[in-house]
Amino acid sequence: MTQSFSSGWASVGRGSALDTAESPDDAEALRLPPGFALIADDPDLGPSVSSCLAEVEKQLRSAISNSDPLADATSRHLVEAGGKRIRPLLTILAAHLGNPARAKVVQAAVVVELTHLATLYHDDVMDSAPYRRGAPTAHEVWGNSVAILTGDLIFARASILVSELGGEALGIQARTFERLCIGQLHETVGPRDGQDDLEHYLSVIADKTGSLVAASGQLGALFADTPREVVDVMVSYGEKVGVAFQLADDVIDVTGLKVKSGKAPGTDLREGVPTLPVILLRRAAAAGDSSAADVVALVDGDLSSDEALAEAVAAVRTHPQTQAAWGVAQQWADDAVAALRPLPDSVVKQALESFAQAVVSRDV
Repeated sequence: MTQSFSSGWASVGRGSALDTAESPDDAEALRLPPGFALIADDPDLGPSVSSCLAEVEKQLRSAISNSDPLADATSRHLVEAGGKRIRPLLTILAAHLGNPARAKVVQAAVVVELTHLATLYHDDVMDSAPYRRGAPTAHEVWGNSVAILTGDLIFARASILVSELGGEALGIQARTFERLCIGQLHETVGPRDGQDDLEHYLSVIADKTGSLVAASGQLGALFADTPREVVDVMVSYGEKVGVAFQLADDVIDVTGLKVKSGKAPGTDLREGVPTLPVILLRRAAAAGDSSAADVVALVDGDLSSDEALAEAVAAVRTHPQTQAAWGVAQQWADDAVAALRPLPDSVVKQALESFAQAVVSRDV
């Protein structure tokens, strides 16, 4: 399961265009997803978030630099391919629930993005993905071994930085890293004997995606000296919004929305990756739904040709179970919004609520 964001972002403040800025001083307009559009209209929050993210980008590029030419080239590969920095953005936003000016906030944001980048190197090898962010994946350029070692190297850099943040941050990072590995392991081996497919699928998403999004909000709130209750809210919100995002991403794969998702329609179908629409279709077929059984037969057939894949995608897209899958994703987004209720009203809270809904409408 891969993750992607569209390019329909709004400008805000005087911060960085995250793919190009080298420092806050020479930064251009920050690009934010529509879910965070409220920030653009706030004269204080917009410039503050923009400045923080520009510094994150500067430190991120410094963190992955290496005196060894090969290690430097492979480590920079995905950073220079772009990305919307959603996880560090959540870290910075969470910090604005307290004191965002503390230096450790930016360092924590760099840690979560490095961790995310490292997982992408590993995921692309395991998924045999040819492209990431529009560029050939590292294993396509340098081979599997170099790509895996580069992921390990970036994890090591993240570990160095998080060790400087103290024991609590180190514990958060270690537990998140454990969940990332467990999630990948469980996805690789599939459900245990007797385990419900949907339960397994949701647990994989929670570990592989929800855990790091939760850690992003947790670290931001922690190092901004917010009350413990606020930290806990950001953990709950982050986990739920991360799951909602991945659920929507997986549904998008079988709806043919390549323009917004950046993935060729049906990639997961062709690779046999179990996603929510297919799981729900199999359940319906087992319960006697003949129309679902017909779609499952297409999905389980030979999808090597583009014509066969397009037929399967169209069949999944138009079946009612796919609409039911959207409903599951929407429920996770609604639960994320509900997790924010203990927070006092603010622009930050409103932006987080909007983002939770935007991950399902896919305005990000």
